[in-house]
Amino acid sequence: MQTDTFVVTGGRSLSGELQPQGAKNEALQIISAVLLTDEVVTISNIPDIIDVNKLIDLLRGLGVTVVRITPDTYQFCAATVDVAYMRSDAFMREAQKLRGSVMLIGPMLARYGKAALPKPGGDKIGRRRLDTHFLGFQKLGAEFKYDEEKDIYFVEQPASGLKGVFIHLDEISVTGTANVLMAAVLAKGTTTIYNAACEPYLQQLCKMLVRMGAKIEGIGSNLLHIHGVQHLGGTDHRCLPDMIEIGSFIGLAAMTQGDITIKNAAVDQLGIIPYTFERLGIQLHIKGDDIHIPSQEHYEIQTFIDGSIMTIYDAPWPGFTPDLMSIILVTATQARGSVLIHQKMFESRLFFVDKLIDMGAQIILCDPHRATVIGLDRRYALRGIEMTSPDIRAGQALLIAALSAKGESRIHNIHQIDRGYQHIDTRLNAIGAKIVRL
Repeated sequence: MQTDTFVVTGGRSLSGELQPQGAKNEALQIISAVLLTDEVVTISNIPDIIDVNKLIDLLRGLGVTVVRITPDTYQFCAATVDVAYMRSDAFMREAQKLRGSVMLIGPMLARYGKAALPKPGGDKIGRRRLDTHFLGFQKLGAEFKYDEEKDIYFVEQPASGLKGVFIHLDEISVTGTANVLMAAVLAKGTTTIYNAACEPYLQQLCKMLVRMGAKIEGIGSNLLHIHGVQHLGGTDHRCLPDMIEIGSFIGLAAMTQGDITIKNAAVDQLGIIPYTFERLGIQLHIKGDDIHIPSQEHYEIQTFIDGSIMTIYDAPWPGFTPDLMSIILVTATQARGSVLIHQKMFESRLFFVDKLIDMGAQIILCDPHRATVIGLDRRYALRGIEMTSPDIRAGQALLIAALSAKGESRIHNIHQIDRGYQHIDTRLNAIGAKIVRL
């Protein structure tokens, strides 16, 4: 029986090629969108991770026909959907374990007129409210109810159906934008979404919906115009490589003095991610869609032009993604120089730094949103300890720290890492790591 633990022997320099998995955050949106049509949708480059597999199981429970063609390619057909299943105890129990289950509401509301969802789970990284989703549905005409006793959300179309309208989103929410967008594609008339998120994953969803017959203008901007249609058809879609995993691999190479090439990284979709790691002093050689990180004995954090301490902060796209802030922080611990990490979007994402401090890192946690890292410049190696993964991204950061540390580390609660990273132990062992799964 697995005990949900990694035993990591650190201090090994990694060398070789890594192929990034399909994008987790894109896959959750794209897979939910298959509910919008009764025709076959084929999706490739789907990551084999817990969160995505749970969503696929929820679709099966709803009656969607799911056929796995290859390890990363699935065919979905939602010709017959059991709408009543959404109110069943089985659905509520499983949907509650997955925050991504919220993405089912928009498609179900659009095509079947109603949807129900328990308060979803996911990482405990701070407040992650769903107001943006439901306010958007209400603007389209849907009726919203919340059962406080059972912690269940209900939405339902009016008799006249959903109608297009101008919607100014109260926050730049990726999942909120995607959910309202999927509801709007089958609404009557034109919907305008202002202050929309514009991440590459959302652009991918828009492009897929257009291939299915949707009419969407403004893709890639924060102003979307959706002209409702009556029917969507099937299509083929391929998920982008996961930009969060790509960033993790860059940090991993720097921390372990590794010589790593990330293959097929879709570099033109990475935004400022490569540049942000370069600000930590990490050398990146980009050739086509491959990123080569050569072995570096030292890497030095830049300062601003006036000599002041570098500050790295997260922001909605095209800013730096909050999902890589944990990786940036851990990578800075062995750099030369100092950096202020400002996690603006979530207030609990820095609470894993106590483990890094126990390993010997020099970090000052200023408040829930800010931490100052004083780089050790490899003068002192981190030391292996026993620790627990609090969430997906912090778990990956702790794994990187353990791989660079002197001695043995034990990381418990690794199902959190498995939620977002596909067979990570097997893949890293193939390039020289020593990770044993218990």
